[in-house]
Amino acid sequence: MKTHIIILSLLFSMTVSPVFGQKSPRMESSGQVDGVNISIDYGAPYVKGRTIWGGLEAYDAVWRAGANKNTTMAFDQDVLIGNQQLPAGKYGFFIIPKKEGDWVAIFNKKNDAWGAYSYNRDDDAIRVNVSPNWMEDNQEQLSFSVEEDQIVFSWEKVRLLMGIAKSQ
Repeated sequence: MKTHIIILSLLFSMTVSPVFGQKSPRMESSGQVDGVNISIDYGAPYVKGRTIWGGLEAYDAVWRAGANKNTTMAFDQDVLIGNQQLPAGKYGFFIIPKKEGDWVAIFNKKNDAWGAYSYNRDDDAIRVNVSPNWMEDNQEQLSFSVEEDQIVFSWEKVRLLMGIAKSQ
């Protein structure tokens, strides 16, 4: 009888934990800008009352722009981001938050890492300066979206708008 209870408890925890215990679920966002298909895959953590910028995520340090496995962005055609050419492909996406001034958005050729632990600047395809927009409202769960002619990153009080154009 005791063995049955232990087995049932283990089965229950294996079934329930992945569903309810996932703190930063994987999310996908996609859209089209000027005929370019864009897809974004990311872990979406929650603020949960924490100080994000300058707290959980340090200023002046490379951050994976999401949780767990790296955030990736894929483009099916060449694009211009911040007037810089980015060839079609799938990229690891990183951010360097700054206490003051522009933040740095990084599109890295390595797209299969976990966190920023193995980040290597030599693998950067491009780096783009992006002005953070500080908002009054709180974006509780990290999100990316493709809107009109830009990719929008939102988390806590920060919104980053990265203009996208089809490369000619």
